[in-house]
Amino acid sequence: MTVRVGEASQSKQALPIFPGISTKTAGAKGLSLLKVVIPPGGKAQAHTHKGHESAIYLLQGRVETRYGKNLEKSVVNVAGDFIFIPPDVPHQPVNLSDSEAAIAIVARNDGDEQEHVILYPMKK
Repeated sequence: MTVRVGEASQSKQALPIFPGISTKTAGAKGLSLLKVVIPPGGKAQAHTHKGHESAIYLLQGRVETRYGKNLEKSVVNVAGDFIFIPPDVPHQPVNLSDSEAAIAIVARNDGDEQEHVILYPMKK
């Protein structure tokens, strides 16, 4: 089966996503694969993926991922890096470029991955 991606949709995390393989597009039960774009200077809303692992391949850009209970930890990744996010870990990717979009391919062991996104409340 081939899935051709058309227009981007907006994720719960407030980023443009291009759904590839999912329950909705291909009938996948335990897998999703999508392209995520973080616009120049953009960031996702802090969130978790309830009960699901994420594997990310950064195709383009430089991204700081803040993670942990209060997003107190961070790591910077560059194009070509593979990133693993365990289930239920709060995280927030931030594009470090003001001029170039960051683009990633994301795999998750969840066929309906947006259904299990939980926005993470940030303390003021």
